[in-house]
Amino acid sequence: MRIATTIFLTDGTITPVRLARELEQRGFAGLYLPEHTHIPVSRETPYPAGGELPAEYGRTLDPFVALGQAAAVTERLSLGTGITLIAQHDPIDLAKQAATLDHLSGGRLTLGIGFGWNVEEAADHGVEWSTRRALGSDRLALMRALWADEPTSYEGEFGSVRASHAYPKPVQKARGPVSGPRTLIGGAAGPKLFAQIARDADGWLPIGGRGLSESVPKLRAAWEEAGRDPKQLQVVPYAVRPSPGKLAHYADLGVDEVVLQLPPAGEAEVLRALDAYAAYL
Repeated sequence: MRIATTIFLTDGTITPVRLARELEQRGFAGLYLPEHTHIPVSRETPYPAGGELPAEYGRTLDPFVALGQAAAVTERLSLGTGITLIAQHDPIDLAKQAATLDHLSGGRLTLGIGFGWNVEEAADHGVEWSTRRALGSDRLALMRALWADEPTSYEGEFGSVRASHAYPKPVQKARGPVSGPRTLIGGAAGPKLFAQIARDADGWLPIGGRGLSESVPKLRAAWEEAGRDPKQLQVVPYAVRPSPGKLAHYADLGVDEVVLQLPPAGEAEVLRALDAYAAYL
């Protein structure tokens, strides 16, 4: 099983360069980074985990800039977003960012996407909350038109692009209905999400990794109903607090990658966490 990590990198934590070097030297498989552009002070949306929203949510580094630094000082470490709030991005700009990072890293990018929980943050980006999932799917389709081998136009419900020259292209080739970087969708288990994963993605990024015994068979059914190759489905439990029993359970479910949560802290504390996680490598 590949053991990757995620962390809220901020202006007060270990740096992307230092962390990436340590991860690769120690044999970890990857680094995934979350994003929040800003956290409105007047937010009324409750923090999904309950209680007060941790301060790091309002201090996160831009994941593509930070992962670019990580790519420059590593050769094998996979680089992921967990998650890119796709509805909050201009899709033409995001297509360029993702393709550039994938190209410069030699195809190491995983584009983890999701639709967010913070209504006020999304509203400042002009996102109508009730349509955010449809908007996200539309933007992903537009991005894939720009990633196509030949100039391809796209006309969607929320946006369009003319047939264009758009380089660089992502390294990974098309597989089934999916093109571009490896793409995982985050979100709570349910038929709508699973249908979207089967249509638009390489797999699922379930935060916390709970309840997979019940949900993974349902996802597999939706995947096969959509005509996808059962062997290609990827389930990557995300932001996991590990234990030997938990990882063994994931392996029994066919999981071959898990993303462990690191503390949003300075160098010394993060390196101690990596020392502790080394037992799972």
